[in-house]
Amino acid sequence: MAARVLLARGGLLRPAAPGSFLPGLRRVTSSGHRAREDSWLKSLFVRKVDPRKDAHSNLLAKKETSSLYKLQFHNVKPECLDAYNKICQEVLPKIHEDKQYPCTLVGTWNTWYGEQDQAVHLWRYEGGYPALTEVMNKLRENQEFVSFRKARSDMLLSRKNQLLLEFSFWNEPVPRSGPNIYELRSYQLRPGTMIEWGNYWARAIRFRQDSNEAVGGFFSQIGQLYMVHHLWAYKDLQTREDIRNAAWHKHGWEELVYYTVPLIQEMESRIMIPLKTSPLQ
Repeated sequence: MAARVLLARGGLLRPAAPGSFLPGLRRVTSSGHRAREDSWLKSLFVRKVDPRKDAHSNLLAKKETSSLYKLQFHNVKPECLDAYNKICQEVLPKIHEDKQYPCTLVGTWNTWYGEQDQAVHLWRYEGGYPALTEVMNKLRENQEFVSFRKARSDMLLSRKNQLLLEFSFWNEPVPRSGPNIYELRSYQLRPGTMIEWGNYWARAIRFRQDSNEAVGGFFSQIGQLYMVHHLWAYKDLQTREDIRNAAWHKHGWEELVYYTVPLIQEMESRIMIPLKTSPLQ
């Protein structure tokens, strides 16, 4: 009985077509046929990459602004969440409103569905890395903030952050009235695929703006790399479901999803509720 050969395609193993063989199996063929077979097999496993003359950040980020974003994830002790929210709502708006700090609080939330007892904060630094450094230095001299950080540390189980740039084709995240729920969809991409992701989503975003649900799109620079975050706003969970289903009825959306899914290693969705002092309500 002839051996069944498995070939990889799209990450799956499938039986080889009748008459097809992998290299190394004995078969009498012409040299021309063998060369064509080797070329076809290489195309399955070797990704062709165009040479780039610039960093991904320069190719994908907005040129007209030099803003840097910081995304913070704080996992709070369950019994401390109310106290944590209280001190955040007392201190964070003061930094946001103080003109001596070149930063703004874009939004602050609690995760509703996803990782529980979690706070998420998104900051914008107008002026990039120099602005970030200036804010950090000034906050070290701010005694109220130093006390806030000490009290906060006693309430946390863990925390992490990322520094992000904004995709050039996404909306600028601006304050909006509520009530809304927010979805943060986070994608861990395969290394080397950020340009492909940006090219596809530069077209895909037009399918997702009819209901003004697109808030912001970002990609990581420091922290966990090859991370993409898309931030969406909806009136409620049913509205989210309706808007997402409607996208599948638009010609071209299914093709863009088809080509972007293979670029993803992991993905996560958080449904978040804004705190009362969040500019994104």
